[in-house]
Amino acid sequence: MGKERRAWYCHECGHKESKWCGQCLSCGAWNTFHQEVELAPTNIRFEREATTPSKPLRLKEITLSSKERYLSSIDEFDRLVGGGLVRGSLSLIAGDPGIGKSTLLLQVAGKLACSGLKVLYICGEESVEQTFARAKRLAIDADSLFFLNETHFSLIKSAIDSLSPDLVIVDSIQIVYKGEIAAAPGSVTQVRETASEFMHLAKGRHITILLVGHVTKAGEIAGPRVLEHLVDTVLYFEGDRHQNFRLLRVVKNRFGPTDEIGVFQMQAGGLVEVANPSEIFLEERQSGRVGSAIIASVEGSRPILVEVQALVTPSPFPSPSRRGSGIDPNRLALLLAVLEKHLSYRLYSSDVFVSLAGGLRITEPSTDLGVVLAIASSSCNASLLEGSIAIGEIGLGGEVRSVTKVESRIKEAARMGFSHCILPKHNLKGLSAELRGQIHLIGVERIEEAIEVAMSAR
Repeated sequence: MGKERRAWYCHECGHKESKWCGQCLSCGAWNTFHQEVELAPTNIRFEREATTPSKPLRLKEITLSSKERYLSSIDEFDRLVGGGLVRGSLSLIAGDPGIGKSTLLLQVAGKLACSGLKVLYICGEESVEQTFARAKRLAIDADSLFFLNETHFSLIKSAIDSLSPDLVIVDSIQIVYKGEIAAAPGSVTQVRETASEFMHLAKGRHITILLVGHVTKAGEIAGPRVLEHLVDTVLYFEGDRHQNFRLLRVVKNRFGPTDEIGVFQMQAGGLVEVANPSEIFLEERQSGRVGSAIIASVEGSRPILVEVQALVTPSPFPSPSRRGSGIDPNRLALLLAVLEKHLSYRLYSSDVFVSLAGGLRITEPSTDLGVVLAIASSSCNASLLEGSIAIGEIGLGGEVRSVTKVESRIKEAARMGFSHCILPKHNLKGLSAELRGQIHLIGVERIEEAIEVAMSAR
């Protein structure tokens, strides 16, 4: 054993310092440094046995082979990972506590086990009996699904050696530890080393491994940043656990597209995929409501129509509230400033609340026009044009800027039965006559025109 060395690590991002610091220089968090023992250089870091070393290949010697994928029969999940789980891949699923990570992975494990694959579910945070009770509630019954309640990596590796599974699910990576590391489970060193071990197992033995990850108070994946670099796919659960809707967003994917989302609905029998999110998000909408507008967002390749609601009310306090749910609060402040500057709306003395129905969170700027129209509708106490949606980005000068993928947004609006679409005038160029015949397109250049059109005679 070499000489013991100690260092200070930020438990938010994994940044290393030789001494304690009050603020992390990497992520800016305060009071996040903890002292940990570093591994000695003479220690054996990885337990997987050495294999035949790879040799360099010429470009013409490399042949493309189709990766074998495992289909879970859950279409939304398979679509997000690029058409099924790739054999030998390492994936990470993170989200808030109680959001549904374990439920979804147990459903995936049950589907794959029923298809003939051998699946090992490592339930480190729960007992086998608790996981079995959840499996019964989800109506999972498969002979090739095995459960293991263990947190020591060496014992987990021994179980993998003896069972030789096709798929391994680790719930969660923050609870697994290596005995030779003098640090608590979930620390930066433990997470980094155990994740590296699972990466070597997945690539060396062609075992598909799914890791469950915790998140911090800021909503970021807990542990060092290298955890996200090691894995092939990063999936993030979003949504309010007090609501029925769950959003699974792809943050990183080496085998498929990124920025895709899958919509699920939590029911008594588990998570059920939603094939038509627009219909689900608009099913409780009431026509003619003041302060309500419909926006068309594109998440990955899928257009989704969502209702944005705004409430503007006089404030009795000198500092009015500015609250947004599902949208960027900084973007909301910018849009309010544009309304006050260019349309002389007296919002500085009013409380403004903006929310996206269904718990969806959207960051793309194409929703700006819908948010502005909803705020203007609530401020003037007038409903918007019946059967209309709004698409467009708002600039600081009050102009309505063009957005991308406008055709898919308009097609989704026409399919959902909307009759009018207020969009940037520049986006009208190049639209087919067939598309123009399906819905009445109203091009605008400034927010004044958009508000006038949206609040015209209905």
